[in-house]
Amino acid sequence: DGTNDAPALAAADLGIALGGGTAMAADAADVAIVDDDLGSVATVFDLARAAGRRVKGNIGWAFLYNAVAIPLAVTGLLNPLFAAVAMGASSLLVVANSSRALLDD
Repeated sequence: DGTNDAPALAAADLGIALGGGTAMAADAADVAIVDDDLGSVATVFDLARAAGRRVKGNIGWAFLYNAVAIPLAVTGLLNPLFAAVAMGASSLLVVANSSRALLDD
């Protein structure tokens, strides 16, 4: 029922509450799955791995851009206007990459 599970879920490294539990257990859990299908737990882990890969890709892109563009702009080899446009494009690329999760089925 989940009534006694809330303290354990709150203290655990990862707490997952299924739909049939109490609201208290769902509030204490890190992840709440609305149905009672244990197969959904695997989906949660797949989504978490995909989100982690996307975050790493975004950080890698931002680091690469900053490692290349900032030194070029500081030394004057890159026009400041182009650097500003490239920074905006870099931000849009990160947002677009993150938004892919909304389009993936």
